[in-house]
Amino acid sequence: MCTRPSPGAARFVVLLAVAVFGSLAGCGDGGPGTVEPPPVTPPVGPAWWGFGRDVQHSAQGAVAAQALNRIAWSTPVDLAPQYTAQGALLIHYGSPVITSRNTVLVPVKTGAAGGFRFEARSGVTGALIWSADSDYVLPSHNWTPSFNIAVTAGNRVYAPGAGGKLFFRDDVDAPSGAIQTAVFYGADVYAAARVVYDATIIINTPLTVDPQGNVFFGFMATGANPAGLTSGIARIGVDGRAAWVAASAAGGNPAFVKVATNSAPALSTDLRTLYVAVNTNSVAGTRQSGALLALDSATLATRGQVPLRDPGTGELAWISDDGTSSPTVGPDGDVYFGVLEANAPAHNYRGWLLHFDATLNRTGTPGAFGWDDTASIVPASMVPAYSGNSTYLVATKYNNYGGAGTGDGKNRMAILDPNQVQADPISGIAVMKEVLTLLGPTADPGYPGGVKEWCINTVAVDPLTRSVLVNSEDGILYRWDLASNRFTEQIRLNSGLAESYTPTAIGPDGVVYAINNAVLFAVGR
Repeated sequence: MCTRPSPGAARFVVLLAVAVFGSLAGCGDGGPGTVEPPPVTPPVGPAWWGFGRDVQHSAQGAVAAQALNRIAWSTPVDLAPQYTAQGALLIHYGSPVITSRNTVLVPVKTGAAGGFRFEARSGVTGALIWSADSDYVLPSHNWTPSFNIAVTAGNRVYAPGAGGKLFFRDDVDAPSGAIQTAVFYGADVYAAARVVYDATIIINTPLTVDPQGNVFFGFMATGANPAGLTSGIARIGVDGRAAWVAASAAGGNPAFVKVATNSAPALSTDLRTLYVAVNTNSVAGTRQSGALLALDSATLATRGQVPLRDPGTGELAWISDDGTSSPTVGPDGDVYFGVLEANAPAHNYRGWLLHFDATLNRTGTPGAFGWDDTASIVPASMVPAYSGNSTYLVATKYNNYGGAGTGDGKNRMAILDPNQVQADPISGIAVMKEVLTLLGPTADPGYPGGVKEWCINTVAVDPLTRSVLVNSEDGILYRWDLASNRFTEQIRLNSGLAESYTPTAIGPDGVVYAINNAVLFAVGR
């Protein structure tokens, strides 16, 4: 029998002022101590720090993307990709992260069922600068979850490891440096029962690192452990202090027991509020549901929460661990999060892009697509034809899955106005108004009349050229020009295949990065 936690339990936070950072060793079993934050490296270009580039997940580049003329270099992100009997690749891959000095940090899966490392490569040539192994263990899954890393403004890279620990390395542009570890519940605690923690504590989200160097992530506790850890949200501060809070306590709902797998936490524009999606456990034959939380980013105390509901039915939406939807925060503080419909496939497995104010108290107009996609922010000035009042628009995949439900297979990209409405042609409810849409250009022989799916869980937005970089399951990377609403550039990466959705990024020199068929491609002039 479950009971609702008391108000005090909702603020159950463990603060560890010491014993968070481990020793200078790859094994992470050293004694206590606090590592001073690294000095900030003078920037030479805009970095791409993590999933969706920044902590709001806007996916906006800050330098003009180069022309898509050639593949400058490529490198595998999976040394043993496992394909389905139909030839699909149901594996999510972590986003490359790129320093201001153009070092590309690549998360790599090394074995069939797991095994990971992170590599530093030259953004110019792709040459390997250094690499480090991780003992990270995947959570239980259907589609393989992502192994995501992040780099700080101070040029420190973090990568997940086993037992809920983080590996980190400073001065990542240098060819040599010490790999250290940090443990959010204490390095000495971890060392005392390492085998137990490695077997029961699993990081299950991408890492989010704020401009000060504080790290946030979700983790799962799959069994009993000496520290009494339960699944929740963790913070490791740049000052060495750490905190965690149980997901069920933070959300005030004992059913929402963990952070949604693959869903990267996001931060408000003032960095004071952390947005995290929590959900139920994955159980065969059931659909996961959940809530969106607003937490104090310093203490992890709950500031607000909202159940994630299907706007068409009013029922709790489907928050699947097979997706990668992460909260996006707009310049005005509004929060966006993608879900699947509660009664799938009634909306053709398109789901919805839910829309809330910064406090999660007001629900705005939803978008008509949300599945496995993180909305990206598009300044309204990027669309010359736009005449509305919104200062920004949102970019999203707009697939209409043929065969999955009753969709026609006409898969599009869309630019939506979050503050204007139109009727959804499937359900009839009010949804965000389409400002621009563009149909995929490659016919899909599997679905007559349909086109290949867009292969993205976040685009790369390029305000300087008024374009969006998008990757397709036809094996081609496209530049979508928003002034003309056309694909003005394209480059073939490979012959294409059905696969889990992938991130796109822009380096400090304007090189564009896309993942297709387990390979990272660097594309430019």
